[in-house]
Amino acid sequence: MGRWFLRYGWRHLVGAAAVVVALFPLVFVAAASVNPSGTLTGSNDLFADPTAEHYRTLFTDPLHPFGSWFANSMAVGVTTAAGSVFLGACAAYAFSRFRFRGRRAGLLGLVFVQLFPQLLAYVAIFLLLSELKEVFPAIGLGSRLGLVMVYLGGALGVNTYLMKGFFDTVPKELDESAQIDGASHAQVFFRVLLPLVAPILVVVALFSFVATLNDFVIAGLVLTDPDQQTLAVGLYQLVSYKLGQNWGVFAAGALIGALPVLVLFQFLQRFIVSGLTSGAVKS
Repeated sequence: MGRWFLRYGWRHLVGAAAVVVALFPLVFVAAASVNPSGTLTGSNDLFADPTAEHYRTLFTDPLHPFGSWFANSMAVGVTTAAGSVFLGACAAYAFSRFRFRGRRAGLLGLVFVQLFPQLLAYVAIFLLLSELKEVFPAIGLGSRLGLVMVYLGGALGVNTYLMKGFFDTVPKELDESAQIDGASHAQVFFRVLLPLVAPILVVVALFSFVATLNDFVIAGLVLTDPDQQTLAVGLYQLVSYKLGQNWGVFAAGALIGALPVLVLFQFLQRFIVSGLTSGAVKS
C-alpha cells in the first residue's frame, strides 16, 4: 500500500483537492442564489432554507431587464465570434499561403501590438467612438455594432497569429491540386482549407465568445443605454449601490449567464486541445 501511494495514490489526493478548490466557489454562488436573505454572509449555511425568489426577480424586475441583457450578450458574443473567425482566417490564409513585401514585418507588427496592455486604448476608443457617433451613429458610442467593431479589432492580431500556425500545418500541395482542377483562391480557401482547420476555427470562436461574454470594462465604456447593455454590465447594477445590493439576484443571474459557456465547452471540448497544439509545430 505504501509503495502504491508513493507512485499513484498521492495523485488522487492532489486531484481531489483540486476538484474541491474548483467546485467550492460554484457551490457557494449556487447557495447564495437560493438564499432568501440576499446576502453573501448568510450563504455560509449552505442550502439551509432554499428559495427560487431570486430567479423570479430576475425576469420580473422592470428596472433591471435581465432578459434584454442576456439577449444583448448573446447577440454581441455570437457576432464577435463569427467575425473573429472570418477575419482571422482570411488574414491567416494570406500570411500562410502568399509571399509579399512586408509579410514578415506584418507578422512582427501583430506580435508587437499585443505587447501593449488594452488599458492604454480605452481613452482612444472612447474618443474615437464619440466622434463616429456624430458622423455614423450606427457604429458610434452607445451602439452594439460599435462594441463588436472594437472587439474585432482588438482580437484580430492574436487570432491571426494563432490561425497562421495552424494553416502552416496543411500541405500546400492540396492548394496546388485544387488549383490544377480549376479552383480559384476563394474556392481553395472555403472548400479545401477551412474544413481541414476546423479545430482552430472552433477554438477561436469559443475564446472570442467567452471573452466577449466576460468583458465588463469595454462594454461599460461603450454601451451607455441600459437597454443595450450586456450581461456583465447589467448585473453590476445589482450590487453597485451600497444600500441596494442584492447578491442573491446577482448570483442567480451569474449562474444563468454561465450556462451558454458551459454548454459550448461540453460540446466543443474535443476541438480545444487539438486546435491549440496542432498549430504549435510551425510558425
